[in-house]
Amino acid sequence: MSISATTVHFDEHTMWVALDDGRTLGVPLAWFPRLLSATAAQRAAVEISPMGLHWDELDEDISIEGLITGRGDQTIKRPSAA
Repeated sequence: MSISATTVHFDEHTMWVALDDGRTLGVPLAWFPRLLSATAAQRAAVEISPMGLHWDELDEDISIEGLITGRGDQTIKRPSAA
């Protein structure tokens, strides 16, 4: 994928990711528990690369492709449907 993030910022419940194609994605922090429980300083320590977003201290990596397709944290165990 050739779309990259240009900036990332947060409000109380949302991560906002500006893309180089002009779109801005608003993603619920609830999708990413590590970010949800992080401090503002930890969230601000994001590294933006052509492949996605990385927080070294939080051990969190998020691909831009995943954000565009609506995928949250894939390591969360979700209850199975009964």
